[in-house]
Amino acid sequence: MPRTSSSPRRSRLFRTAAAFAVLVALAGYLALQYLSGHKGAPRCTVGPAGGGEGRTYELSPEQAANAATISAVGTTRGLPERAVTIALATALQESALRNIDHGDRDSLGLFQQRPSQGWGTPAEIMDPVYSAGKFYEHLAEVPGYSRLPLTVAAQKVQKSGFPQAYAKHEPDSALLAAALTGRSPASLTCSPAPTTAEGPGDAAEVRSDLVHAFGKDLLPSTGSAGASAAGAVSVPVPAEADDAAGRGWELAHWAVARSGTLRIDEVSYGGRVWTADTGWRTAREGDGRADTTSVRMRLAQ
Repeated sequence: MPRTSSSPRRSRLFRTAAAFAVLVALAGYLALQYLSGHKGAPRCTVGPAGGGEGRTYELSPEQAANAATISAVGTTRGLPERAVTIALATALQESALRNIDHGDRDSLGLFQQRPSQGWGTPAEIMDPVYSAGKFYEHLAEVPGYSRLPLTVAAQKVQKSGFPQAYAKHEPDSALLAAALTGRSPASLTCSPAPTTAEGPGDAAEVRSDLVHAFGKDLLPSTGSAGASAAGAVSVPVPAEADDAAGRGWELAHWAVARSGTLRIDEVSYGGRVWTADTGWRTAREGDGRADTTSVRMRLAQ
């Protein structure tokens, strides 16, 4: 009897020990995969102007590209930085700034807009420029939205079941909006993901994306603006603009945020040069990249 009774106990102990060993091994494997998968992972960082001390926020190149589009659509409509902050906080809550093709019921896209509720067709909503435009269209109809608490303004548009959830994204969205609208120079940098596309960057694609996000008036003609030497795009910054420097930095940050998608290797404006390897640095004296009349983008070859 003693031999019979101890055998089941030993068997249970063995199974428990084996299960524990498997869990430990699995945990170790997942930890290793996490560390190896995140080591050197592409990322974007937004912080104080010129890389000074202060609050920073990190996001993926995909998120940065979508945020840059949201900002471009807002400023093109003549809306203030506060509108961009509200839009970014909303998209962070609704989709984590990812253009997802699923959601609650028929919700889609950056703002989780529903075709059945009149926001547009699924194809339209999945276009970040369209979906951002629809958000701003509704936001602009909210009286005094720029003076309202962010949660209230966003809820007037979204009619979410959890309106207070937008609040936690306000500090990061404000930091991101300051960079993307151009108020905070040289404050967004990215190390974009390696592209799977073959061949050099396409200047025509860059110009097309610029016009799609900022409107056709950005590049009045291919011959006079936006077309440069092969493998490069130059976007003029009108000197008569109310805030020419801000406009220049808005375009420069858009290019950095979209660099992984569009295969942009270098961005220069106002005496500063960005590359994925070095981030922003001061241009060397006399190298031709110190002017403030245009934002220059050198494409991958």
